[in-house]
Amino acid sequence: MGKGYAEGPAAEEAERRLDELEAGAPPVRVPDRAAVYGSTPVTGETHFLGWLGEVDPDALFASGDAWGLTIVRRPV
Repeated sequence: MGKGYAEGPAAEEAERRLDELEAGAPPVRVPDRAAVYGSTPVTGETHFLGWLGEVDPDALFASGDAWGLTIVRRPV
């Protein structure tokens, strides 16, 4: 008889992942994307400005529209 908390799709996925780890399989890689964070005159605190490639951090800084810019990898 099964244990109610250890049944179903979540338990099966956990068991599958445990088997992979024991076998030495590589971890599942979550796709990510580079996000640009910084401060603006409207919002002084650091916040999401856009995705790298859609937002040019150098142009934002040079124009004075944003400062304290950082690029962080975030899951898609």
